[in-house]
This record gives sequence, structure tokens and C-alpha cells, in this order.
Amino acid sequence: MTELRATSPWLSYPRLNPSAALRLFCFPYAGGGVHIFRAWPESLPPTVEVCPVNLPGRGSRLLETPFTRLTPLVQSIAQSLLPHLSKPFAFFGHSMGALIGFELARYLRKEQSPEPVHLFVSGRRAPQILNTEPSTYNLPEAGFLAYLQRLKGTPGEILEHPELMRLMLPLLRADFEMVETYIYSKDAPLNCSITAFGGLQDDKVKQERLEAWRKQTSRHFSLRMLPGDHFYLHTAESLLLQILSSELNQLVGSIGRTTPP
Repeated sequence: MTELRATSPWLSYPRLNPSAALRLFCFPYAGGGVHIFRAWPESLPPTVEVCPVNLPGRGSRLLETPFTRLTPLVQSIAQSLLPHLSKPFAFFGHSMGALIGFELARYLRKEQSPEPVHLFVSGRRAPQILNTEPSTYNLPEAGFLAYLQRLKGTPGEILEHPELMRLMLPLLRADFEMVETYIYSKDAPLNCSITAFGGLQDDKVKQERLEAWRKQTSRHFSLRMLPGDHFYLHTAESLLLQILSSELNQLVGSIGRTTPP
């Protein structure tokens, strides 16, 4: 399938769907890009337009400097997304992407801009839970590579390929720095409902840390645990997309009920 580009470098539409009732903006995990979501448009309801967000430092923006702090990244994304918030929309983010989606929703509310109707967060502890683990982004190269191997998110063929790793390491360090330097600020719960996803065998993000997302919404909250580790969204992708399809259909139905004739 030929990828169709939006007018903004921040957005990649695998399949344009102007008649969709809802846009789903998708945010990747650390080191990931829009390719994570390439199969989603064909698996999600036709009433949904999948809009992966293309962050600097990867894919078509490989030569751009990646962000190392979350706030300026969120502000830049918001500026780019505003022209695309003309219809109801939701956010999905995995790990780092969940944090981006959450803070972007809060930023849009603060700016009195359109807000998401739903937030899907995946593989990330609730933001109010303090990080007690030591930083990894500034580890020596050998230690950083060993940490990446333990995470199991970087394919072995890349870890074992020195030239590819030289390209990937600056991006991974930048993404990890952005997440590990994040400081949560207390604010009112979001006005949108939240669904949290996690892997049953994820030693990094336990179920109780996902359950704590409940405190970040004044609306409905649900938690769905799927088989797999931190990167269950790949190994259990078909099941994840089935659940997402069901929830998105409900969202589209509720939008239809609240739209004036």
C-alpha cells in the first residue's frame, strides 16, 4: 500500500478516510515509528481514520533531532494537530506514547482546544506513580545495549548490527531521556474516558500500576490485560485490534447519538 502523506510532517495516514466519524491518533513507544500501526487501518472499523503521529528522529524524519523533553514535544504536536481536530478524535499510545497522549490531552484542555473523546493508554504505569528506578539513557554504551536486550523491544538483528545501532542509539537515548526526566504535575482528571491495556507477563508494568490510571479520568475507566510481555501489542496484535474495534464502535455509536440531526 502506498503511504499517503498529510500536509504536516507530523502525520502519516496509511489510508485516507475522509468519511470517517472518528480519528484515532497513535503515538509510538521509545524508538518506534509510524510503522507500528501500518496494519491497523485494515483491522479497525471503517468509521475510524487511523492517524499515526510521526515524531522527529525516525522514519521520514530520521535526520531531525529528536526531543529530549516531553513538554516542548507535546506543544509541537498540538500545534500540528489542531487543523486535524475538526471531527471527534481519540488517542492511543504505548509506553512512551501513552505518556505523550495523556499530556497532550491535558495540554489541549488547558489551551481550550478540542479534547479527545477517549484515551487509550498501553504498557505504561499511571503518571502519578513516581519512577524509583535509576536512569538508563545516560548509561555507557555496553550497559545501555544490555538494558535494551532485557526490554526485548529492539529486534535482535538490529542489536547485533553495529551500523544500525549507531543510527538507533541517539534516538533511543533521547526517547528514554524524555520519559525518565518527566515530572508529573497534579491536575484535575480528564473529561474523557480511559482504557488501559497491559501485558499479563509484563514485568515492567504490573497490573496495579495500570489500574491507577483510573484516577486520571472523571468518566468511565476500564483495564484490559492481554497475553504477552511489555511488547504484547505485537505478539497479541490481532486480539488488541479486536478489543479496540469493539470500543471504537461504541465510541462512534455514542458520537452519533449526541450529534444534532
